[in-house]
This record gives sequence, structure tokens and C-alpha cells, in this order.
Amino acid sequence: MTRRLLPLLILSACFAALLCFLLLFPRPHRAVVERCTAPALAYAVMKAESNFKENAISRAGAVGLMQLMPATAEFVCRQAGIPYDPTRLLEGRYNTELGCRYLDYLLERFPVTHTAIAAYNAGEGSVTRWLCDDALSDDGKTLKHIPYSETATYVQKVEKFLKIYRFYYH
Repeated sequence: MTRRLLPLLILSACFAALLCFLLLFPRPHRAVVERCTAPALAYAVMKAESNFKENAISRAGAVGLMQLMPATAEFVCRQAGIPYDPTRLLEGRYNTELGCRYLDYLLERFPVTHTAIAAYNAGEGSVTRWLCDDALSDDGKTLKHIPYSETATYVQKVEKFLKIYRFYYH
């Protein structure tokens, strides 16, 4: 009896583990995210920023899945020719579209992923200054040290989630 149940128990455990993983690392708004330059990075940012809560609002005023500041969302809309509607920033699809476009912009501006992630958190102005500082960057493209501990922790978290998304989904 036990021998017959063992394969069923193993299969059940594998199914439960897969279900837990899918709940912890979902892929919402895939049609939007797949158009992004780095889909796995977009999901890693969502996980780190809001843990996939569409109605998330930070103390600083960042909103939605990708925790966009309204001024950043407005900038992205101007760049992309998309109508800016601050009342829609908590809509998952709209927030994801703008967040992915902003990530694409940062990856173009800062081709090293580690640096682009830092810019997503600390702002491109801060990262631009850091890249000009020989103590923080050897080549003006890669940060060897991030002076804001919050940003350094954020980058590590996003990179951890990025590895998971790349491994399991790409």
C-alpha cells in the first residue's frame, strides 16, 4: 500500500511546490511585460517594489505595481506620446506599461543592469553623479559602490528576484 502511495505523495508535493512558486513569483500583465526590453527585470522590479500589489502607495508617493512617482510617470508619457492620467496610476496594466517604458529608458541610458536598477530606485540624477565619482565607479558605466544603503539593498533584492525570474521563466 505504501509503495503505491509514494509516487502520488511525491507528485502531490511537487505540484504544491510549483503552486507556491507561482503564487510567490507571478507574471501579471504578460502581454505588456513581454514587450519590455527585459521582461524578467520588470517582474523582479514589481516583486521588489510592491510584491504585486496594484494599489500600493509608498510614503514618498510612489504608486502601483512598479511604484512610479507621478512626475516619473508624466515624464514617460511625454517621451512616449501616451496621454498622462494620474488617476490611472493604480491600474495594473497602465502602471506596468509606464514602468516598463521607464525601465527601457533607464537601460538605454545606463546599459549595465546593476546601474539601471540603482537608477530606478535612487533616480537617474543621483546615479549620473555617482558614475562621475572615481570612488564609486572605475569606468563611468558601472557602480562599484552604491553610497545609499537603501539603494544598495534594493539592487541586491532586485538582482536576487531577477535570477529567479530568469531561471524559471526564460
